[in-house]
Amino acid sequence: MTTAYFSHPNYLNHVTPPHHPEQVARIEHIEAAMATPAFSALVRLEAPLCDDDDILLCHPKDHLDRLTNAQPSNGQTALDGDTFLSSGSLNAARRAVGANIAAIDGLIDGLFTNAFVACRPPGHHAEQSTPMGFCLFGNAAIAAKHAIKRHGLERVVVVDFDVHHGNGTQALLQDESRSLFISSHQSPLWPGTGNKHETGMHNNVRNFPLPPNSDGRLMRTTFETEILPKIMNFEPELIIISAGFDAHTDDPLAQLNWSTEDYTWLTRRICDVADRHAKGRVVSTLEGGYDLTALAASVAAHVTVLMERAE
Repeated sequence: MTTAYFSHPNYLNHVTPPHHPEQVARIEHIEAAMATPAFSALVRLEAPLCDDDDILLCHPKDHLDRLTNAQPSNGQTALDGDTFLSSGSLNAARRAVGANIAAIDGLIDGLFTNAFVACRPPGHHAEQSTPMGFCLFGNAAIAAKHAIKRHGLERVVVVDFDVHHGNGTQALLQDESRSLFISSHQSPLWPGTGNKHETGMHNNVRNFPLPPNSDGRLMRTTFETEILPKIMNFEPELIIISAGFDAHTDDPLAQLNWSTEDYTWLTRRICDVADRHAKGRVVSTLEGGYDLTALAASVAAHVTVLMERAE
């Protein structure tokens, strides 16, 4: 079997203001890394546009309508202090959702073993009716709802290792008993959510705040002793990774000080659980990561493990 890699040139058309951390160059650096011979075996697939009904799995129609009406014909429109729309933003966001749904379909149909979705804008901060934190639609949450409601899966895990808490994914999945949302994140840090007492409506949310200026050793211990056992106890049929790489020591937005090798270790351990319980089925979708060199290296390390597991 193989690893699928979803991307699309339209991701470059979501243009943020100069010096914005969530910039076009993020995808350009990832694509350059993926163009090396080490990744020649990837199954490269174009991200399709999603349908409105896909977005409506998690968001109300008025959320989609407001974004559609706010999209400018040129320049940028600010939705808040961090989140912007350009003329190509909604097309890119629809392809981010569409790629994650196509990745779920391909895994369920046995077309490939696992997948990485190199998309933007990211999604894990988007709440039901509130775009925020660079995010417009809840990519990972929509993928989970798609797997549950359309493919009939009963146990879907979303594990989010972005340095910021996935407040949007938590909000979108906290009432879905067939999902388990797990987030490791720096705390204190924006958006200020993700406390341990936030457990969802069905005890299906687990948050693991990590202190600033810790490092990959604490992450590994937390995953090994707390997070991975919780995922294994859930016996997932599918694991979706919200793959933010902004906990890297070179990232400018936070201070968790993980190394590129930490992402290799973490990916292997998540894949171990997927191999045991979920037939190896993993869909990983890009969230944060804002030092361009560290982002490209971390994605390369992450995808390398996915490819090894798909052989």
